[in-house]
Amino acid sequence: MVVARLRAAGCVFAEDEARLLLESAGPVPLAELVDRRVAGLPLEQVLGWAEFRGLRVAVEPGVFVPRRRTGFLVECAVAEVWPGAVVVDLCCGSGAVGAALVAESAVRLYAADVDPAAVRCARRNVDPDRVFEGDLFAALPDRLRGRLDVVVANAPYVPTSVIGTMPPEARDHEPLVALDGGHDGLAVQRRVVADAPAWLAPGGALLVETGERLAPGTLAAFRAAGFDAAVRRSAEVDATVVVGRATRRPPRR
Repeated sequence: MVVARLRAAGCVFAEDEARLLLESAGPVPLAELVDRRVAGLPLEQVLGWAEFRGLRVAVEPGVFVPRRRTGFLVECAVAEVWPGAVVVDLCCGSGAVGAALVAESAVRLYAADVDPAAVRCARRNVDPDRVFEGDLFAALPDRLRGRLDVVVANAPYVPTSVIGTMPPEARDHEPLVALDGGHDGLAVQRRVVADAPAWLAPGGALLVETGERLAPGTLAAFRAAGFDAAVRRSAEVDATVVVGRATRRPPRR
């Protein structure tokens, strides 16, 4: 019955989803969980968690669901950090990237997001005292300026005109602020890249997830901000990350 309803609603992996929903039933009846899924709510928001690099990351309704491809951003960042490195997960959403870096590399993590719902959720997944609400770097304590070893950012990079073509699970149930990257998809990325040098320690690294077609534009933004940067690509998970190190300090304001 459950599998049939899920399959009729277009769930490709209906059997697997039915098993997960059955395991999660308890305080919330199974029928209600199935109703939510059939109505189009992302499975992770129905379950209350997402699997990400071996972790169960808490995910609340209305919060961006971490994608498997973003694991490549973590993989690239792991190569740049060490135990105790000061790392910021910018545009953190649920905090999945930061949580994975803490688990895999024991970094000193800070995180920030402009969306209050994302901040509330991230505080369930990482140290709540180090998750800040606000617009990009402006959310962070000023004492971190010039002290960050690594910044990772999965900033929104879907061009505005493409939002309407996204699967309903994303466009109807995830916050627009986590998806919309402006007319060319690069608006938020450019701001992150331009401001990062003032926050990075000497030799610090910035890593930004982007789209394969957007990568040349992302790379150009890095180089315009004084970064020595390169594009890294994983065909296996269809993921693209630009990694850069600042080669000049920003002018004093």
